[in-house]
This record gives sequence, C-alpha cells and structure tokens, in this order.
Amino acid sequence: MTRHTIVPSLFPPPGYAHAAVVEAGARLAFMAGSVPLDAEGRLVGPGDPVAQTHQVLANLGEALRAVGSDLPSVVATTVYVVAHDPTDLGRVWEVVRACGLTEGPHTSTLVGVACLGYTGQLVEITATAVVP
Repeated sequence: MTRHTIVPSLFPPPGYAHAAVVEAGARLAFMAGSVPLDAEGRLVGPGDPVAQTHQVLANLGEALRAVGSDLPSVVATTVYVVAHDPTDLGRVWEVVRACGLTEGPHTSTLVGVACLGYTGQLVEITATAVVP
C-alpha cells in the first residue's frame, strides 16, 4: 500500500505529491533512466522534447510491465530535460502529467540539464515503482 502526501503548509505542487510512503514488505522496482530510443536504437523526435517524452514514457511503461508493474504504480520519478527555458520544462511536465504517472500522485523532481547520454537526446526519466 502506498500513501501519497501533499503537505498543507507547503506550496501546492502542480500534479505531484510531496511524499509517498510505501508499506514495509512491498516489492519496489528501481528503473534505469528511460530514453527516447525506439526498439532499433534510433532517436525518436530529434529536436522535439514533447515527442521524445512520449517515447520515453512508452519505453518506461514497457520496462515496468517487464518487471510486473505499470505507470500508475510509480511512486517517484526524476525527469531530466535538456533546456535553458522553463517553458520547455513545462511542456515536458504536461506530457508526464497526462500519461498516468500522476495517479496517486507520485513524487517527482523536474530538472533542466546541459546534456544527456545520447546525441540529440533531450529527455530522460528515472522511476521507482511498486510491484504489486
């Protein structure tokens, strides 16, 4: 069982929780960063952080299913975006919010970075999920 908390004395978060507490004895999956590559290793959505976010989330969903979990079971993410403008971060966050990760809602950190591991990569998401 997971309990999500939004702390009333803190700024109300836009679509995420301040904390998620998972009952002892639950199995957790710690997922490696999902990247915007297709099954053949080709970059999806060059220059387009929104398109890349959709691919990253599709890949994350596939990886979660492989370990017996799913997007709604995610309790924490870190979303990395190559961006110098907070508007780009916001565009990516809207895709994340719409995908089912915020059921609960999960805890998250959204980070603007200078670069990521693959040439042309603009988005990466790491996650921790409960495995029912």
